[in-house]
Amino acid sequence: MCTVCGCGQGETSIDGEGHAHPHQHRHGAGSGMGIGSQRRMVQVEQDILAKNNQYAAANRRLFAARGIFALNLVSSPGSGKTTLLTRIIARLDDKARIAVIEGDQQTSLDADRIRATGVAAVQVNTGKGCHLDAHMVGHALEKLDLADGGLLLIENVGNLVCPAAFDLGEAHKVAILSVTEGEDKPLKYPDMFAAADLMLLNKVDLLPYLNYNVPLAIEYARRVNPDIRIILTSATSGAGMDEWQEWIMAGQNAM
Repeated sequence: MCTVCGCGQGETSIDGEGHAHPHQHRHGAGSGMGIGSQRRMVQVEQDILAKNNQYAAANRRLFAARGIFALNLVSSPGSGKTTLLTRIIARLDDKARIAVIEGDQQTSLDADRIRATGVAAVQVNTGKGCHLDAHMVGHALEKLDLADGGLLLIENVGNLVCPAAFDLGEAHKVAILSVTEGEDKPLKYPDMFAAADLMLLNKVDLLPYLNYNVPLAIEYARRVNPDIRIILTSATSGAGMDEWQEWIMAGQNAM
């Protein structure tokens, strides 16, 4: 079990093939641990993150060498990540060479939705694991025919906790918060919003039917991360999609 998050490991598969993890995560200890055990747990956690950072650095070097703009999309389950991906893929179809890595605990449903757009996608199933890590992404890259100068979109497992700690080698984390969630999510999960460079406040087409305070959500996000850029989006109405597309193209052109 992972000392960082308590999730299970060793059950990862990539496009249906078993995938051996490079290190064995240990069980997160309970409140009755002694000082020595706590110190050992902290050391294991540090070792796990350090190893992940080595793999992330290798991924980042590959992306830089080939001019690939990689984004790590993170959110709670149900925020609308996959639908936003299919919409932005349709908009960028003739402007960028796109590939997708899909992270979920089980099923290939989201990867199937992406492949239906005509874009190559690799499904990473993490089993009991609640986040992607850089080693998983590195193996997924081996199964993708990535184009030099292309765009790689990584849809992480739905979780606002652990993905914040695991660098995948991406250029930016993009946090997606939907208006069907609480305005206080950035305060409840500050590490994620602090790590993100962009927040998409999604499903704004539903605002007429909800009691949701948009200025408060923005205030909370900027309290955690004063530099975060925020775009209000709706995959249904198309709101904000032009601005998000321009942000992506600017990042890709800067590679």
